[in-house]
Amino acid sequence: MKKKKRAAAPGAAKRQSAPARKVAPRRAQAATTQAAPAQAAPAKVTPVQVPSAALTEAKATIRRLKAELAAAEAQIVELQASAETDFLLDILNRRGFERELNRSIAYIKRYHASGALVMLDVDRLKPINDTYGHAAGDAVLKAIVKTVTKQVRASDVVGRLGGDEFAVLLWNLTETDAKAKAAALEQSIDRLTFDFGGRSVSAGASAGVAILGPHSVASRALEEADSAMYVRKAQRRHEVVG
Repeated sequence: MKKKKRAAAPGAAKRQSAPARKVAPRRAQAATTQAAPAQAAPAKVTPVQVPSAALTEAKATIRRLKAELAAAEAQIVELQASAETDFLLDILNRRGFERELNRSIAYIKRYHASGALVMLDVDRLKPINDTYGHAAGDAVLKAIVKTVTKQVRASDVVGRLGGDEFAVLLWNLTETDAKAKAAALEQSIDRLTFDFGGRSVSAGASAGVAILGPHSVASRALEEADSAMYVRKAQRRHEVVG
């Protein structure tokens, strides 16, 4: 009796016939890694050697240019100051005074400070000019500025707004104190006397006050002080007539 052959397990033939897995040789990989090009070293930059004579000349040119720049800046400051200064009286002109007034009002608004603006109008200046000449009128104006400057503090500001109009910016004064100061300035100017052509001449001045506060505007403050000054001038005329 013939023995039956045992059937092969399913899939056995496939396992036997499957090709062997190929493994890349490590030596080939190592050779490829070694074959990679090496990174080139950065090129060295050689500093340019400047001749000592050229370097000395360049430094001298820089110093000269700095000196010229400083001189130009000083000239600009001088021109700005001269543009805001009255040449005859050596005080601020209208432009300079208005700049100071605007700056002062900004300070008052920021720090809740207080101040006052006094407007002064010189009386009888035109008759003095017409009778004794403009040199006499200039002498009167200089004496008035000297008198006013002596009675205000260094922090206060005096300016000439026009031919016979002056303004004084006073710091940290109440309305009562400001009006008292304006009256004192009037009295001091009224007491001034001048000798022209053997005759004793006096001028005088009328003062108006505007109080500066957090809501002040420079243009309106000037108008207010100017209006108060004209009211005061009318009162003084009435006092003289009476």
